[in-house]
Amino acid sequence: MADTAHRPEPRYGNRPTMKDVAARAGVGLKTVSRVVNGEPGVTPDTERRVQESIDALGFRRNDSARVLRKGRTASIGLVLEDLADPFYGPLNRAVEEVARAHGALLINGSSAEDPDREQELVLALCARRVDGLIVIPAGHDHRYLEPEIKAGVATVFVDRPAGRIEADAVLSDSFGGARSGVAHLIAHGHRRIGFIGDQPGIHTASERLRGYRTAMADADLAIHDAWVSLGTTASERVREAVLAMLGGPDPVTAIFAGNNRVTVTAVRVLAAHHRAVAFVGFDDIELADLLDPGVTVIAQDAATLGRTAAERLFQRLDGAAEAPSQVVLPTRLIARGSGEIPPSALR
Repeated sequence: MADTAHRPEPRYGNRPTMKDVAARAGVGLKTVSRVVNGEPGVTPDTERRVQESIDALGFRRNDSARVLRKGRTASIGLVLEDLADPFYGPLNRAVEEVARAHGALLINGSSAEDPDREQELVLALCARRVDGLIVIPAGHDHRYLEPEIKAGVATVFVDRPAGRIEADAVLSDSFGGARSGVAHLIAHGHRRIGFIGDQPGIHTASERLRGYRTAMADADLAIHDAWVSLGTTASERVREAVLAMLGGPDPVTAIFAGNNRVTVTAVRVLAAHHRAVAFVGFDDIELADLLDPGVTVIAQDAATLGRTAAERLFQRLDGAAEAPSQVVLPTRLIARGSGEIPPSALR
């Protein structure tokens, strides 16, 4: 007979129902329904007791009409940063395929890099009784999710880790990828290398900046303040950063771009101004191999990110109870020409 004395309790259990709230508050189901739906006919004292039970149990109104007999809605939520970003297409598709294989529906939405919108969207999905969540976080404090997780909503973070809670996460090696990309430029003779990245509060942006700084330090190369530009990925901001780095008496001879949107704008600016510069971008972009020269990139596998996160989510839903873990997936350098131009060829 197997020893079950020390078997860990499942992290994600059954969610509380209106019946549980009624039992804890000592009232009938109809009373709970009235409170939940904001209907009249409940005394203030009774309403207070019901609300206290709701808060204590982490109960949320079931907005789905298709709750399966086993207590699940057969749906999961995916919160992305920006549905229009090409990076998230393969990730979304991979999550959808895993969900489909498990007989579940995927519901997704975009936070637009807004922490308040992220929280609003996540809690709306919870109100619709999704069984689990995959979140690309915009914020840095996810304690608002603790009642949902305790109430049974399995949650996995992808691309960036959760803030201020322990949760499963699946990430790309942003630090290592940026470090190798900048080292690649250094190996081709560059000493004045610029970095253009996303907003510094974003985990991936800060990790890629750290990789850039580490690669420069490994080669005993100084970094001038003018060589680093962080901010939004708006095209005008990136354009100004590129032109500033290429101007002045001591311009950079190479640029490392922190993500695909920065890369697209930078390549357009360089082409329009006929400025020869060595270039490596983080994230691959469409048609990068057809440009002249082809764009050298640090590629991450968005589909594998999504698939790994979704598989982890369904493991949790199936009862996996071990402590939350972080998976870091490798990146790879694809040399196509732009990152292999030596400084001597730029004169």
